[in-house]
Amino acid sequence: MKKRMIIFSLLAVMTASGLAQTKNDVVVLEAGNGSWVPIPSAEIDKKTKKSVVHWNRTEKDDWFEPSGLVLENVPTIETPGADALFVDILNAEGNAYMPMPWRLTEENGETVLHCYFRMPADIVDNFWLTDEEGCILDKETGISYRARRTEPDCYYKRFGIKGKKGDILDFKIFFPKLPESVREVAIYGVPNWYLRGRNVTLNRGNQFYGVAHYYDTIPEFHHPTQIVEAKNYDKDNFFTWSEYKDAHLIKPIPEGTMAMWLTPEATYVAISTEMNWRREYFGRGGNTILIDKSGHQYKCKDVIDYPDDTLFWVQGYSGDYFAIVLVFEPLPLTLESITYIEPEGEPFKANFANWSGEVKTDLSIKELRQNQKLFEYYPRKIVQ
Repeated sequence: MKKRMIIFSLLAVMTASGLAQTKNDVVVLEAGNGSWVPIPSAEIDKKTKKSVVHWNRTEKDDWFEPSGLVLENVPTIETPGADALFVDILNAEGNAYMPMPWRLTEENGETVLHCYFRMPADIVDNFWLTDEEGCILDKETGISYRARRTEPDCYYKRFGIKGKKGDILDFKIFFPKLPESVREVAIYGVPNWYLRGRNVTLNRGNQFYGVAHYYDTIPEFHHPTQIVEAKNYDKDNFFTWSEYKDAHLIKPIPEGTMAMWLTPEATYVAISTEMNWRREYFGRGGNTILIDKSGHQYKCKDVIDYPDDTLFWVQGYSGDYFAIVLVFEPLPLTLESITYIEPEGEPFKANFANWSGEVKTDLSIKELRQNQKLFEYYPRKIVQ
């Protein structure tokens, strides 16, 4: 976002699931909905009439020849409707991308990484789980807990899978049990789930770490008043632009500061905006997106109370700070970070015209959600 010209808008991944949960003597330490990955096109085998997908290459393709192993009867899971971890994988049917969810648990004296995979076809070829590089690193002590085995047994192999299209498979990687003192870890060696050094905060006991695995309520903002309606809008004629007053004022914070609210229907992003004059123009160039580490894009659908993709005036006082709020397609609860991309807008005629684009990479969703309190309405206070 730029002063005078705000070109607003905004898919790997993870968030904390709140408190550690125990179910059937299984302690859930962390869960992630995973990075969204492209699904290769399926082909139909002429002999068997089965659909076949040749999975995208991993780093291991250059190192290991296919083993000839074809797994059948891989354990599958049921997906209760209340389980937020599987919302996206269930809704991804028919899409060109799908998430790769995972859970880190304690079971029977071991730490187990469950890697979930929804079958995109009846047969998947050229798949990979892990090898001796699979490990959980304690970020505080530097102790590395190495992968012991997998279930089913596919350790150190490129393999194929036979199953039923749409089933969610449960691959397990077993590690030594992590001590109770371990809080911050990094998971390595599971490339298809983008666990290649991914930082993870474990949930222990009654302590809370990281971002809760819950939705926000839809944020409420003070609504500005439109005092001039755009007529025969022309970007090169500022007399045709709409005009507003009584914006949603906030306490002074650095211009461009963002906050985020996640709801099932939409993602809301508030951006702090500084007024340098009593009357100033702003706008949005359109086509701004949020993009996750897998390349999945989330489009901006709306700008609350202000025009979308046109220039407009705002009345206020020099020194005012106010919020402009963008509405994007919903983000998965389990994303850890996001990149904000606003493209350069079309040139227009005005003093100090500024329509330059901006890219903000690796924005922490946890921190963006913590910034919500910065955008509470703060009426202007003037001393004469």
